[in-house]
Order: sequence, then C-alpha cells, then structure tokens
Amino acid sequence: MISKIVVTGGAGFIGSHIAESFAKDGHEVVIVDNLDPYYSVDIKKKNIDIVLNSGNAQFINADVTDLATMKKIIDDTVDYVYHEAAQAGVRISVEDPFKPNNVNVVGTLNVLKAALESDVKKVINASSSSVYGKVKYLPFDEEHPTQPVSPYGVSKLAAEQYCRVFYEVYGLPTTSLRYFTVYGPRMRPDLAISIFTRKMLANEPITVFGDGEQTRDFTYIEDVVEGNVALLSNKITNGKVLNIGHGNQITLNDLIYNLKSITGSRSDVKYVESQKGDAKDTHSDVKLACELIGFEPKTVILDGLKKYVDYFNS
Repeated sequence: MISKIVVTGGAGFIGSHIAESFAKDGHEVVIVDNLDPYYSVDIKKKNIDIVLNSGNAQFINADVTDLATMKKIIDDTVDYVYHEAAQAGVRISVEDPFKPNNVNVVGTLNVLKAALESDVKKVINASSSSVYGKVKYLPFDEEHPTQPVSPYGVSKLAAEQYCRVFYEVYGLPTTSLRYFTVYGPRMRPDLAISIFTRKMLANEPITVFGDGEQTRDFTYIEDVVEGNVALLSNKITNGKVLNIGHGNQITLNDLIYNLKSITGSRSDVKYVESQKGDAKDTHSDVKLACELIGFEPKTVILDGLKKYVDYFNS
C-alpha cells in the first residue's frame, strides 16, 4: 500500500537515507528541513537531490519549531511522520543548552500536535542512546535507568516522554527509536569516523578525547533504515521505545586501529582531556526490537568501516 510519508530532518544523514528508502519503494515522500548550517548546507542539498531522484518526493524548507507551518505540512493527506529533525551534537548542547531544547523538545511537541490534529497513523521519533548516560549495567536494555550526562541527552529523553504521553493520553500512535552511534555513507562530517577517515587518508594526526578506552556501539546506516522501515504500519510498538544498535561495543582505540589498517594510514594519535557531556560507554541490547519488529543488524563494524572508506574515496 502506498503511503504519504513526511520525513523531518530529511536532508540530514539518517533522515535522507530513510526518505530515499521510502521513495524507492514507491511511497510519496515529503522532506522537511530548515537547512541549518550546523554543517555544510551543500552536503544537505546533495542529500535532497538523491532523494528527489529516487522516486515521488518533494522538499519543503521549513523549521519544526514553527507550529503553524508544521500544521500546514502535516495535514490530513499525511499517513506517517518520521521525525528525524534535531539539533545534534552533545558538545554544542553543553555550550548552549537552549538550542537542543528548542529544536528537540519544542520541535517534537509541534510535530506531535500537528500529527494529532491531522489524524496521522503514526509518528516515529528519532531518539538517542544519549538518554541512558550514567551506566548502571551493560548492555543497555530499554529498562535501564535514564540519567543523561548532557543537555542533548536530556532533550532527547524529554522528546521520548512527549511521544509516550501523546499515545497514552491522546491516542496518537508513536514509537521512539534510540539510535546507537550511527555511521555510514553521507554521515555528518563532524562525527568521529568521518573525522578519523578524512585525517587518516591525508596521514594527518588525529585527536582522541580521553584515553581511547571508552566504548561505542557503532550501527551501520543500512541497519538503522531497516529498523525504521519495519515500523511502518506496526501497531504493537505503539507508545514504546526501542534500541536500534548493532549489539556490540568497540573501544575508540580498536576503532582507530581498524581504520588505520583499512586506510594504510601513518597518522599519529594525540590524546587530550575528555570533554564534558561525553558518555563513557554505550552498548545496546536489541532483543526487544528483534522480538517486536524483527530487527536484525547485519553489518559488523569492520565491514561497515570498509564500506565507508570505499564511499569516502569515491
């Protein structure tokens, strides 16, 4: 069945991949993005072009913080909303906590309000592993206590709670997906794998905050897209949050070792003081997503890194 799907933040890394997938499957896709210059607008415009050339898609330059505009876009013709728009960046949130609150909390509330008034079938909300913060045990399952260590994590947790409440109080079907360190083609240039790859291919020194023994659960973009697509028309996940990760963790030191092996780089590594707001470890338990939506991450980190380096070189 063909659906009309709005993808907020559809010019970004994850949003553009989700929008592209739905366009290729024949759905009517509406990309909503304000082209914020947090990173290169040219990159975002290229992402938009990829989606527009993939099928029945259109782009609307709009901001999720504008409720009136969201109500016009998310009208009675819209079936589903994939809410990927966000003020990204843990470190920028530490510098200015109002930014993530405005976009990630108020923006999410606007999307939910517009969707509720238009009788949208479901809103899928992009959350983050940053909501967990302080580690009580690993891997993180969805019942792990949420104690974010950054304003960004707080904003994502608040957005999740609004999604839950809009389902429980108003009956709007919602599901929030907690993404774990997503990487792959078209990823933001300010993310670690992107920075490391760029510097390694130029044999330039790379900087690591901390001792490099912090761990991350890196999740390949294709797996993330599959998790999102599986939620279309899925009712048993209404009001829930699901982890979307690979289910394995790797230290930054091991990540760097693998990337240096793939690129043949001679880059030196410089270790500096850790930055405030950075989580020490992340590691996802994805059993619930596997049970409810059949989520099965397929791309192991070494294969994903090779794919990304090939993409970067192309």
